[in-house]
Amino acid sequence: VQLQASGGGLVQAGDSLRLSCAASGLTFSSYALGWFRQAPGKEREFVAAVTWSGVSRYYSDSVKGRFTISRDNAKNAAYLHMNSLKPEGTAVYYCAADKLGEYNLSIMREYDYWGQGTEVTVSS
Repeated sequence: VQLQASGGGLVQAGDSLRLSCAASGLTFSSYALGWFRQAPGKEREFVAAVTWSGVSRYYSDSVKGRFTISRDNAKNAAYLHMNSLKPEGTAVYYCAADKLGEYNLSIMREYDYWGQGTEVTVSS
């Protein structure tokens, strides 16, 4: 199983960015997808998740209203659309997959597979 996160980069505060998570080696449609981030010197934290069914989406309070998670089962991919980026959004962003995940998707130990991360830097 591989999860490949991409799309990170250096942007200015207020800009938008779209992260992608390409999955292989698993039945993608059976997995919930989550995004987490880890800022320098801080613990990894939940950002957003979409259930395996695609019915429900969850967001942390810090990104709600600015970020949108989506999935495309035909492409085995998930996306994180990030708008109005803030300097505190500077972090390495990781995607993760949780088989048949519907609940507790903000909890890291719920996830079965993790990608390698993509770095996002937001300058002020």
